[in-house]
Amino acid sequence: MTIAKTVQWYLEANGVSYETLQHPYSRSSAETADVAFIWEDQLVKTVLLEDERGYLLAIVPASYRVDLKKLERQLNRKLELASEAELADVFPDCEIGALPPLGHAYGIPTVYDDRLRRLSCVYFEGGDHCDLIYMGGREFIDLLRDSPHGDLCRAV
Repeated sequence: MTIAKTVQWYLEANGVSYETLQHPYSRSSAETADVAFIWEDQLVKTVLLEDERGYLLAIVPASYRVDLKKLERQLNRKLELASEAELADVFPDCEIGALPPLGHAYGIPTVYDDRLRRLSCVYFEGGDHCDLIYMGGREFIDLLRDSPHGDLCRAV
């Protein structure tokens, strides 16, 4: 598989320059960083959450975890992880666990951690477990320009 068609369309529609990086199959963010020979801090992790208001995509550096309690307080919501079945429904062109951090492309409200604003470049899953998308940090943040952000994570 290559990057998801929705991701490809969204990046091209927004005029973003990017490259793809193939790597051996990986099952976790830490493993992906290891097999792709990149810093885990530059790898973006995507987490799909939900509550009675609907879905929310949280984006953090892969070397961190979403701090659910902190995020709930900031947004005044009671969030929980979406199920694998829901992941498949919301991201139909992506493999489970390889969610791209582009909620707007899928019509999902998105929040991101401020640590991402400091990165000169980012890598993220493009929809499968063997391909990463690489782009400048500024371009990535520009894609998230309408998304709320703040301190939403804690170190692993």
